Amino acid sequence: MGNIILTGDRPTGKLHLGHYVGSLRNRVRMQNEGNYDKMFVFLADAQALTDNFDNPEKVRDNIKEVALDYLAVGLDPEKCTIFIQSMIPELTELTFYYMNLVTIARLHRNPTVKSEIEQRGFEESIPAGFFTYPVSQTADITGFKANLVPVGEDQMPMLEQAREIVRKFNSIYGETLVEPEIVLPEDERCYRLVGIDGNAKMSKSLGNCIYLSDSEEEIKKKVFSMYTDPNHIKVDDPGKVEGNVVFTYLDIFCREDSFEKYLPEYKNLDELKEHYRRGGLGDMKIKKFLNDVLQEELKPIRERREKFAQDMDYVYDMLKKGTEEARKVAAETLHEVRAAMKINYFE
Repeated sequence: MGNIILTGDRPTGKLHLGHYVGSLRNRVRMQNEGNYDKMFVFLADAQALTDNFDNPEKVRDNIKEVALDYLAVGLDPEKCTIFIQSMIPELTELTFYYMNLVTIARLHRNPTVKSEIEQRGFEESIPAGFFTYPVSQTADITGFKANLVPVGEDQMPMLEQAREIVRKFNSIYGETLVEPEIVLPEDERCYRLVGIDGNAKMSKSLGNCIYLSDSEEEIKKKVFSMYTDPNHIKVDDPGKVEGNVVFTYLDIFCREDSFEKYLPEYKNLDELKEHYRRGGLGDMKIKKFLNDVLQEELKPIRERREKFAQDMDYVYDMLKKGTEEARKVAAETLHEVRAAMKINYFE
C-alpha cells in the first residue's frame, strides 16, 4: 500500500497564518508532489461541537469559511477528498470501540488536552466529548488507513496517543489498523507561529491573528501594530531581533527576491538584522517591508477565496461529493474492524 494522507481542521473560525505555515502550506506541497495514493482533508465539525455544543450555528457557518480557505490556499478537490466529519457515522462507531483501549488517566496526561482544557477554563466541568477527542481523532486517522498526517507541532501528543491506540488494537485483535506518522513543516520556525502581539501562539481566542481572508487594509493595520522591541524607542537605539515579531515573520515569509522588489538598499535579511541591532533603523521601515512581503503572499489567496465565494453551490457540491467518497472508505475500514473484533454476527 502506498501513502495515504489525512489531515483537517476544526471549523470554529476562519483560518489564519498560523494554520497556513503550520500545516496548510505543507498539505498543498504534498498534494502537488503527488507521492500518495489518496489524500483526505476534512472539516472536524463533530470535534468542534465538543466545546461549542451550545452554539451549533457557529460551527455550521464556519464550514463554509474553512472550505473557502482550503480552496483558496490551493487544495484541489481533483487531487484530494475534502469532506465533513459528522457526515461519516462510521467514524463515530470507531470512536466508541476505541474508547475501551484508552484510560481516563492517559487522557488526563495528554499535554494538548491539558492545555486546551486550561485555555477554555473547563476545570472539572469538562464535556466528555471534548475530553475524549484524541480518541475521535484516532478514528479519523485510522478510518482512512492514513499513514501520513501533516499537522502543526501542537498535535504531536495527539498523534502519539493515536499510535498507542492503534498498537493496542492490533495487539488484541490482530494487525488491522495502520500506525500513522506525523508530518511537520520542514522549517521548524513554522511549528508554532507567534501572534502579532508577541504571544507564544497565534490564536483566534487571543485575537492576535492575521487571517487568510483579511483585506489589504486589515493586514496593513495588523502589521503596523505588531510587537517589536519595547526598548527600541528612538530610531538610533540599538534594536533586538530575537523575540521581535516582525523579524520572526520575515524569517518565515521573506523570499530571495523580496529585497530587490521592496527594499533594494539591503542585500538580504542578515544585513537588515545587523542594521537594526546596531541602531539607525526604525520599526516603521521594517513593518512596511513586512507588509509588502505579506501582501504579496496573501493577495492571490484572497483573490481565489473571493472567486470561490461567488459560487457557493460549487463549494457545497464539492463537500457533498467528497463526503460520499470518504464514507465509502470509512465503511470498508469499519467492516474490517468489526470482523477483527468478532462482532460481525450475521456474516
